Amino acid sequence: MIVAHKIALDLNNAQATYFARAAGTARFAYNWALAEWQRQYEAWKQDNNLPKPSQAALRRQLNAAKRERFPWMLEVTKNAPQMAIIQLGDAFKNFFAGRAKYPKFSKKGVHDRFSITNDQFSVEGSRIRIPNLGWVRMRESLRFAGKIMSATVSRVADRWFVSIAVDTEDPPERKAENQGVVGVDLGVSALATLSTGETINGPKPHKALLGRLRRLSRNLSRKVKGSENRKKAKDKLSRLHARIANIRQDALHKLTSDMTRRFHTIGIEDLNVRGMMANRHLARSIADMSFHEFRRQMEYKSERRGGIVVVADRWYPSSKTCSDCGHKLEILPLSLRQWICPDCGASHDRDVNAARNLATYAVSSTVSACGEEGSGSGRKTGAKPASVKQEISAEPV
Repeated sequence: MIVAHKIALDLNNAQATYFARAAGTARFAYNWALAEWQRQYEAWKQDNNLPKPSQAALRRQLNAAKRERFPWMLEVTKNAPQMAIIQLGDAFKNFFAGRAKYPKFSKKGVHDRFSITNDQFSVEGSRIRIPNLGWVRMRESLRFAGKIMSATVSRVADRWFVSIAVDTEDPPERKAENQGVVGVDLGVSALATLSTGETINGPKPHKALLGRLRRLSRNLSRKVKGSENRKKAKDKLSRLHARIANIRQDALHKLTSDMTRRFHTIGIEDLNVRGMMANRHLARSIADMSFHEFRRQMEYKSERRGGIVVVADRWYPSSKTCSDCGHKLEILPLSLRQWICPDCGASHDRDVNAARNLATYAVSSTVSACGEEGSGSGRKTGAKPASVKQEISAEPV
């Protein structure tokens, strides 16, 4: 199993300058290769005798030309431009397979990063050796044991991080406590409502820090472009955005880790987040909850514990169906939070009722998957690899 450990770096000015140059080199190589790819592809369409562009051919082309045309590339690790072109090739593969959009040109200051292959760096305790730079201090030592596959150095606001991918043995099996099946209804007022009646309020960091965010944004817009004061204002705003993201990630990790530890089978909805974001009155609150990230974490953490996440169909009427008798309402406005079933007279909280229906849906879908009964319309998703800092060692085995 390949896992990644993202570690903050403790840099001096010279090291930070090197990383900025390496990230800039990777960005330049990516944009150069994308422009060449487009040019060569158009030429190939006009004359099929010409070779089609590929990442391997573009890497050879850059290696042959960089000493004369781009000698400044030699000041940083050779992996920076080479891995950028390889990643462009992967982006085109995903595009042609229908898994991603057409690759776009990279912009300075947006996702600054570069990758290093495992033969070009080494890790020793709380430090990592970078080519053409030397040893760099890490804030903590590598958490996982196994074969190191690669490293990606990236910048978030004004801080640098290294994400080290390690091929480890499967961790000791840690089963969920199996406190039964639970349904989870995601919402705006409360992040998650469980079928057990529990309500988890999200931190809503963007809403809490919106005043400061607006103030720093205004302060940035008033600075002269290209000035040192504008750079300082931009760094302050970037740090605040990073703080908001960290608060949200911390809350989601704590919630999803607790739920996958307690419950073996979890039922959630397949929310149309893009459609929900079209509502201008709720878009900010919906984005502040990060529903997609919640689902992603639930899926890979549940699979690690041998659990199941059952995703209900997008059109499943979890809120409009009575969890006691199964009666379905024709219309249930979003503003109506409490309702009484006209068939059996049961009183329902909208969110708790939806969560109970999702738990029932998860049970029926799991049973039908075993071939016993039911139609099996539930969709059980596989785990995705975690791209954020792991929390495996935070719990006792």
